[in-house]
Amino acid sequence: MAAARLVVLVSGSGTNLQALLDAIAADPEGYGAEVVAVGADRESIVGLERARAAGLPTFVCKVKDYENNGGRAAWDAALAEATAAYEPDLVVSAGFMKIVGKEFLAGFGGRFINTHPALLPSFPGAHGVRDALAYGAKVTGCTVHFVDDGVDTGPIIAQGVVGVRDEDYEDEGAALHERIKEVERTLLVEVVGRLARNGYRIEGRKVHVGE
Repeated sequence: MAAARLVVLVSGSGTNLQALLDAIAADPEGYGAEVVAVGADRESIVGLERARAAGLPTFVCKVKDYENNGGRAAWDAALAEATAAYEPDLVVSAGFMKIVGKEFLAGFGGRFINTHPALLPSFPGAHGVRDALAYGAKVTGCTVHFVDDGVDTGPIIAQGVVGVRDEDYEDEGAALHERIKEVERTLLVEVVGRLARNGYRIEGRKVHVGE
């Protein structure tokens, strides 16, 4: 069975991308997937450097390039076209900090994977770690889910739990966020490999893997 083709989207340091690349390099035959391209919404980021160091093709679609030429919808269409050029089986948001639109989801709905630093459906949005602390949660964590047209509302694939410590309130959650990221990297690598090797189907809000 051919390896699943992955396009990975990044916006920053690309640590989740690196975790995927390392897992694939460690077991290229057994992992079940290969990264075929890396896309970004900005230039000069470490995530793109990681991709190029691995010999991967890259592409950049910047929102500001479309401000006077169709706006956000045009950017979304361009991102969809650039991603589709690599014929991915799965698209992975590895710290990609832009919300995609209708055209991207029309092409990749049910195949676009994202991570979120909280236990959804609790604390969606851009400040999941901060919001969990503000609420006084005793446990939080991360969620790997499929992207739909809502904000962090797509079907959940897997979750990892991270305990909240008293000292996490002293640094506005920075240490907590780092512990969540460690769990997130491991979980993302496990989930992507499992989906690639075993296949899956989505029924409503439930994701069935390898059934």
